[in-house]
Amino acid sequence: MGTLAARAALSTIFVAVAIAAILASSFAASPPANAADDSCPAVEVVFARGTFEAPGVGATGQAFVDALNARLPGKTVDVYGVAYPASLEFGRAAEGIADASHKIEAIATSCPATRIVLGGYSQGAAVAGYTTADTVPEGFALPDGLTGPMPASIASHVSAVVLFGTPSGGILHLLDGNAPSINIGALYAAKTQQLCAPGDPICFPGGLDRSAHSSYKTNGMADQAADFAARQLGAPSQAATVQQTAGEVGASQPAAAPAPALGS
Repeated sequence: MGTLAARAALSTIFVAVAIAAILASSFAASPPANAADDSCPAVEVVFARGTFEAPGVGATGQAFVDALNARLPGKTVDVYGVAYPASLEFGRAAEGIADASHKIEAIATSCPATRIVLGGYSQGAAVAGYTTADTVPEGFALPDGLTGPMPASIASHVSAVVLFGTPSGGILHLLDGNAPSINIGALYAAKTQQLCAPGDPICFPGGLDRSAHSSYKTNGMADQAADFAARQLGAPSQAATVQQTAGEVGASQPAAAPAPALGS
């Protein structure tokens, strides 16, 4: 009888230990809900550089990123330079549209809480603008890597779109006679700001000042765009709004008055 009692006691202990192990493993297998987001930034800037700029975000893009960082203290801001040739072969800008679209969709999937800011300068502004399109222009053949506009569900992940020196319709046709117009998609229009320096021949009607096209990094407009994006991201406004010329591309957008240049 003593042996049977001992065996029963041991059996009870083994069962209890097994149950405890199962419970412990099941709790261990359920990480905190936010564990997967630990490596995700609060904000990610996806920016397309201008023609002939080295791979990355370019000088205007970097000025914008620096200004935006200054307006988002304590927030992690990652930066992605759209991959495309940025050459005089304007048709290859479609490679940038595909890359930007894929990057934005990947962020929305892997880091759904990350707020995205899409931007571009010059040819890169065309890339970013096309990326927001909600329809494919009639007769336009989609290049490899694109199957159509980004899904409508992606728009909620993009908090702001900032475009510097977006090519006008006339410039587009000079670059490529088959280039479609840049039409900001309906889901992005209200959160898009287009900036065009007076006299910039790429975006300003009748503009003849070539230096104006390279002035965005120093003329205060990078700060204006950062103010706009920061407001879209929920940061406190730093300046009153003014009406900023947007050239021929899209309607004029409210823009913040220029803040003092960073580092000056």
